[in-house]
Amino acid sequence: MHIRFLGNIEARTDTKGRVFIPAGFRKQLQAACQERLVLRKDVFQDCLVLYPESVWFKTQNELRRRLNRWNATHQQLFRQFVSDAEIVIPDGNGRILLPKRYLQMAGICGEVRFIGMDNTIEIWAKEKAAKPFMASEDFSASLQEVLGTAWDEETVAEEDVENKTAAGAVPLDKAEERG
Repeated sequence: MHIRFLGNIEARTDTKGRVFIPAGFRKQLQAACQERLVLRKDVFQDCLVLYPESVWFKTQNELRRRLNRWNATHQQLFRQFVSDAEIVIPDGNGRILLPKRYLQMAGICGEVRFIGMDNTIEIWAKEKAAKPFMASEDFSASLQEVLGTAWDEETVAEEDVENKTAAGAVPLDKAEERG
């Protein structure tokens, strides 16, 4: 099951740094049997990222696959990536503990926003997430650049197969299996 989180939900950490994972996100995690999460600071932004454990391992494996174990710089990069991560397990009430060092790294002190980001969940200090992440002009120009002209051949081919299949045609690879 592929998890896709969507939403922008406010929450509050308690004095111990515990925070409730929003109910919608908890339900998705439970449905996917993802009890263990991995927490790390985002590589690019001042926020925290929660990875379902299976997503974390896929990400970690992808990075490891691209790195050479016998290259000192690659080893340092991998070490930094994994050493900044920690397993967190929600308690019976659906709360996780955000360790103080992570709260400090992300500038979180009280109110937070959980933002669903495809297969991960970001945790932002509320005041940082209250501002737009991009100026509206930059956002629309970037979307136009990425989506307006980026119809690659693979996307068109996938749509052709879907349309032909929906119309009753048999995809070529399936027809060859029949023949």
